[in-house]
Amino acid sequence: MSPSTYHDDYQRLLAVLKALRQEAGVTQVELGARLGNTQTFVSKFERGERRLDVTEFVDVCEALGAEPMGAFERYLAARSAR
Repeated sequence: MSPSTYHDDYQRLLAVLKALRQEAGVTQVELGARLGNTQTFVSKFERGERRLDVTEFVDVCEALGAEPMGAFERYLAARSAR
């Protein structure tokens, strides 16, 4: 398993998070504020410049009003479709 943020599977996970944000109509600035962080933080993890750990993944999902398990299942579906 590659630890790179540019690994195809990790990029699929980031695509799910970005899609969830866009579907919720939330800007990077708004998401950063909801997380108690900045727009730069959101931009960096969406572009793969910064890796999220599992607790941050849950925080992002919850900040978007998305169920973390549902988001993860969406990622798994995208991964299996490759």
